[in-house]
Order: sequence, then C-alpha cells, then structure tokens
Amino acid sequence: MSTVATAAATSDSAQGYLADPRNDHVMVYLNGNFVPRDEARVSIFDAGFGLGDGVWEGLRLVNGRVISLQAHLDRLYEGARSIAIDIGLTREQMAQALMDTFAKNGMHDGAHARLMVTRGLKRTVNQDPRFALGPPTIAIVAEFKTPRPESKARGLSLFTSTFRTSGPDVFDLRLNSHSRLNLIQALLQAIHAGADEALMLDPRGFVASCNSTNFFIVRGGELWTSTGAYSFKGITQASVIAAWRAAGATARECDFTLAQVYAADEAFCSGTLGGVTPVVRVDGRVIGSGAPGPVTQRAGELYLQQVLAEAAGP
Repeated sequence: MSTVATAAATSDSAQGYLADPRNDHVMVYLNGNFVPRDEARVSIFDAGFGLGDGVWEGLRLVNGRVISLQAHLDRLYEGARSIAIDIGLTREQMAQALMDTFAKNGMHDGAHARLMVTRGLKRTVNQDPRFALGPPTIAIVAEFKTPRPESKARGLSLFTSTFRTSGPDVFDLRLNSHSRLNLIQALLQAIHAGADEALMLDPRGFVASCNSTNFFIVRGGELWTSTGAYSFKGITQASVIAAWRAAGATARECDFTLAQVYAADEAFCSGTLGGVTPVVRVDGRVIGSGAPGPVTQRAGELYLQQVLAEAAGP
C-alpha cells in the first residue's frame, strides 16, 4: 500500500464517505447511454483524459431532489461557454439526464453525482481545441455517499500548503475545471505532514480555501470566509452564508490571515458532500477548545434546515 493510501485509511477527509457495496454495481451515464461501472470507458484521445480539458459539477440528492440544481447548472454552462465547449444538451435535458441516472440506480436520498463534460475525442493529444473531432463527452457517475460521521464528531486537521491558489489571470478557480493538479499537490503536502486536508493561501498571503472545500473561521459569533477573489466560489459556501444571514447573524466575506485563523474561536469547511465539517487543528495549532464548537454546529444546523426545506419543495 502506498504512503498516500495508508494515510487515507487512517485520516479523515472533507470528501470522506462510508463504504457502500451498492456502489460496485452502479450504472454510469455516458453520452446518452447507461453502462455498468466497470464498462464505463473514454478514449485515451479524449480531451479530458489527455489535458483536463473540461468542466464538472458535484451534486447531492436529498429526498428525491438535487440540492441547488439551478446554481450548479449555472456554473456548469457558464464554465463550458467560457472555454468554448458546446455541451449539446439544454439545461432541461441535462437535468433530466441527471435525474435519470439517479433513477436508473434506484437512488432517492443520500446520493452524490459527479457530472463531467469534456471537449471530447480529438484527432491527436495536444492542447489545440481545433483538433476536436465532434461532440463533447458527457458522463454522470452517481453513488450512494454518506459522509463519515467521525469527521464531524472529531473535526479535521489542516496543514497550510506552500502551494498557493491562483488569480483569474493565471487559472480562474471560478471555472470548475478538470485541471486540479495544483490543488492535489497541496493535499499531498498536507497528507504527508499528517493532516487531513490542505489550507491554501492566495498570492498575497491571505487565507483562500482548502484544497477541495471552502473555509470559514468563527470570531466573536461572526462567520468569516474569503472573498473568492483567489478561490472557488462554492455553492455550499453561499448557502451557509445565506442561511446564517437569514437567521439574523453576521457572515463576512473578507481577507483574513493565518494569525487570525490560529486565534479563531472555531473553524469549519463547507462542501457539497459533507455540508459543514468542523476543523479543530491548523498547522498543529489547536483552534478554540480543540473540539467542534457550538457556532459551527449551529451553522451546520441552519444549512441543513435550508437544504431540507429546498428538498421538500413546493
């Protein structure tokens, strides 16, 4: 077993979930067809495989409804348009393909889907998009995923990576691209340092985000999170902020430093799969009491109430 695999077996993760044998037999949506998981294939000449040339979304199914579906579709289609990929399906057709994938697998609740769109098959593996041969590749992988309860009970440990997030003139993190190597490098650094996830700074030295989730600190009952100038603008992040403000409390999108993180009352990260997950250590420094705190718990409850209300629907 590799060092990274060993660390994964003994550490928590913001993306961690309970093993479910049903996932061994899921049907994958691939270019309009459903194929068994083990038979889902794309060519080595696919632009996504060779170059990371594509966009994706992670979506959560609760009570038969996809949480923040329209926001996810907004980001998907805006991202594809910005890199000149014609998805070839309307938003309604894409939403139907997603729901059909869940239905094909008998999923109604507790499921997560990865929706991926690449530039498709190319004549040769190079960076030039003009060598694309035809329509994009569209794949949807739906799995039963329940976040690991120990992650929320114990809280995560973060390590501040030397790899920085980027500005839009270098790599626009608002573009939910398949190209994630910089973020993977940050996570690898954190794993080898004995942490669960990476905390990343922006080019100016302010806190940006974790490698795959957004990051919040709690100071004086207020939630602070980054402005998004140098990080991905998470849909769950926006939902947490909206739910907190709707309850009459203060949530700030602002610049803050590692020193302010170390002195924070509490900290947590937010993401589609895990919702709100407490953070109890950063760079070996105990945050607050060193245990998941009451404000984090309240933020998670308010977010969950909003999610369940949306799932209930009209």
